[in-house]
Amino acid sequence: MAAEKTFENKVKGFLKKQNCWFVKTWSNGVQRTGIPDILVCCNGYFVGVEVKAPSGKPSDLQLWNLQKIEESGGYAVLLYPNDFEIFKDFIDSLNNNFQNDANSFYSVLHGKIDKYKS
Repeated sequence: MAAEKTFENKVKGFLKKQNCWFVKTWSNGVQRTGIPDILVCCNGYFVGVEVKAPSGKPSDLQLWNLQKIEESGGYAVLLYPNDFEIFKDFIDSLNNNFQNDANSFYSVLHGKIDKYKS
């Protein structure tokens, strides 16, 4: 869990530098479970980010929520540390209205979700 928290803090630090609005979520019995770890708005684009440590696996409920975000027009990202540079390029592209670039980076990130779909 420490590796995931350290990585999550790195992601939040980056988002802050990019002037993105974000909120960290947690499951505490009040909030619905399976919600992505970080809900983000960058330049008007909604991004749900589920942060994972290198060996972490998403739950079925987390995958379901990511799917629902995408179905409603948002971006759903299952983010591992080895994809952080791609994520940074994705956010930078959103912030600069480079939609084609953003979609290219997103397709790579989205492949992580597809890997876990049954």
